[in-house]
Amino acid sequence: MPACARRGRVWRESAIWGLKMKRFFVAAAVVLAALGAKSAIADTGLNMVIEREQASLNAQPGSRFRQYMKSFRPKPKPVEVTYSRAWLDNQPKPEGDENFRCLSEALYFEARGETVKGQFAVAEVIMNRVKSGRYPDTLCGVIRQGTGKKYQCQFTYTCDGRKEVIAEKQAFERVSKVARTIIDGVSQELTNGATHYHTTSVRPSWSRVYKKTAKIGVHIFYRHNYRTASSN
Repeated sequence: MPACARRGRVWRESAIWGLKMKRFFVAAAVVLAALGAKSAIADTGLNMVIEREQASLNAQPGSRFRQYMKSFRPKPKPVEVTYSRAWLDNQPKPEGDENFRCLSEALYFEARGETVKGQFAVAEVIMNRVKSGRYPDTLCGVIRQGTGKKYQCQFTYTCDGRKEVIAEKQAFERVSKVARTIIDGVSQELTNGATHYHTTSVRPSWSRVYKKTAKIGVHIFYRHNYRTASSN
């Protein structure tokens, strides 16, 4: 074979090989891009699932509050409380969510004139209702139950027709500390599972039916003839 013919053949084979390699690399790039797209789609799909589950959780107040109550890991050691203003004033400035705010407001309007121990006892009753299974399972739900019907609510200040104004800032700060401590957990139970209370100045009809459990400050505490979850 003439030398020029051999050189032409080698050149053609080299060109064909180069074209094949180019096609291979293009195909590899396409495959890698497709895999990357699938991974991105998978990640996006997972994120969408997580977002939907979170939205579902947020749409359920009871679940949201139960999740909030269980959010501390490990569970904090119950607080040893000294029922005095000095102890309360030494506690850090409290913070919290909507349920914390609801409990703080309830304590302000229901018990700001009580002793510190009496304030803790009133807060304990509200917490007992949340845990009982017979009332709404959030603090805000318990406190606002019946709101909108004058004098047919569970806590009078929410349906007495008066505007709720927090005028005593120091008193509100103190009861907010009580609320924060009760939510975080205290070591001592004061009311023996009470779910009701009234002041010593009144005697509602249900007080003759329910079991009296304690008297603290100007409040008398009762529970139904069934035991609550917190007192079993």
